[in-house]
Amino acid sequence: MPKIRLRTKRWLLKQLANKLSHRRWLKHVLLAGLLGCLPLAASANDAQQQLQHFIENVHSATGEFRQQTFDARRNSATKSQSGTFAFKRPGLFKWHIDTPYEQLVLSDGKTVSQYDPDLEQVTQRPLETSMGSSPAAILFGSDSLEENFQLEALADDQGLSWLRATPKRDNAGFTHVDIGLDEQLPVQLLLLDAFGQTTKINLSNIKKNPQLNNTDFQFKPPANVDVITMGQDNQ
Repeated sequence: MPKIRLRTKRWLLKQLANKLSHRRWLKHVLLAGLLGCLPLAASANDAQQQLQHFIENVHSATGEFRQQTFDARRNSATKSQSGTFAFKRPGLFKWHIDTPYEQLVLSDGKTVSQYDPDLEQVTQRPLETSMGSSPAAILFGSDSLEENFQLEALADDQGLSWLRATPKRDNAGFTHVDIGLDEQLPVQLLLLDAFGQTTKINLSNIKKNPQLNNTDFQFKPPANVDVITMGQDNQ
């Protein structure tokens, strides 16, 4: 295993608190972003109609996000994280956390790279084995949504139309993800994980179909960082 450098007391506190929660989210969601290139049958339900329209008509997007994880049992919450995202179908995405600590999750369509500047570490996984029955399959995937998830219409709330996606696999690591849509765009995600924690993600300033180059999603690890490469046996 590569050597992880212990740098400061700030890093230790970060690892014990925000890091564990955020890494759990990245494992299941890979951040925060938008819906991928997913075939989905049209439905009379408004949320599914909006989702379908988004999938068929928005081929790339950029925007901003804010996310926070809540634990109702402990009446606690992690520090809010914010940053920017971008995606281009099929399979290209970038989820860049700016505050409070920088992290980057990026996919070039084949490999997902997770870069942590403070840890001086990059973890790389094949895209096809990073998705599965996870929220990432909803956000950035290329498999059939209905193949991996049970879809359920929810009541409108806070001016949004809602859709719940529940994984069909028992070992998905989370219970469900609720998607709130407004004007044919996903603007809020609520992920309930297997630990009883809820991660809330708000998406804003979404720009539809900008010109994005494939090179925008390529990642070259900086010099002097640890690179961990994981394959199917590590998933």
